[in-house]
Amino acid sequence: RQLVTKKLSEAKKLFKEAKHEEAGKEVLRSFRGLPKNKALIKFLSEQGVKQLLQKTENQFMQEQGKHMHIIDDELFFVIDEKANSIELKDKGLDLISEQIEDKNFFIMPDLSLLLIEVDKSEATDQEKAKQKDKITQDYSQKVERLHTMQQLLKAFTLFEKEVDYVVMENAVKIVDESTGRIMEGRRWSDGLHQAVEAKESVEIQESTQTHASVTLQNYFRMYHKLSGMTGTAVTESAELWDIYKLDVIEIPTNKPIVRDDKQDKVYKTQREKYNAVIEEVQPLLIFLNY
Repeated sequence: RQLVTKKLSEAKKLFKEAKHEEAGKEVLRSFRGLPKNKALIKFLSEQGVKQLLQKTENQFMQEQGKHMHIIDDELFFVIDEKANSIELKDKGLDLISEQIEDKNFFIMPDLSLLLIEVDKSEATDQEKAKQKDKITQDYSQKVERLHTMQQLLKAFTLFEKEVDYVVMENAVKIVDESTGRIMEGRRWSDGLHQAVEAKESVEIQESTQTHASVTLQNYFRMYHKLSGMTGTAVTESAELWDIYKLDVIEIPTNKPIVRDDKQDKVYKTQREKYNAVIEEVQPLLIFLNY
């Protein structure tokens, strides 16, 4: 966070000085380092900054990202927000290794090369088998360490409390990104939920394992009869017919609709959104007080 804040300050300074090429690199570096940084999001809302970021990113993504290391080498880890993934860089591994006596704690060896060396040795078949088991075990352990570290980084940088999840009754509960409802009984897989629990210092529960999965569409098709009632089915009537061969019938309201539907408004930042709400509500509050 400190590194990204520093890079962002440099980007702002370079942007004011109209050094757009260098400013673009620092903005991209900040974005790949911590895309959910609120100061970065605010800076991207300024005129011309987001276009500069996209232009710089496209430039470095050419030739399958051959030159992206120029941006990434200065970072401890790189976040791909679209893919929801994190990659630890050499600088980050070096920083962690400084705190550990074993300098190879996170270094991934070439497994195939180590196994070939064992085969070429003059040891007996039994000794070779033991050596191979030990090498494979060490390799699996390092893979798990790196995976755990990546999940922890993801929990701290990509998942926000009161947005992606809430803490209730000493437990982490997922919030549905579409409806905003709490998804009781649901847990993130692959150790991610445990990472979020560690972040929030709540009781870490055992990981769940998926034995089988099915899409909602195929799950619903297992029923002999299918029907339902909702307030939003009319707009999706074509999709319901394509998938389930179900007609949608609109039931008239008991009383005339008095709701005044207006066009949706989208704001770039949370501050703009709240200011617009205040402007909308303030005259009403003045009227009520009067």
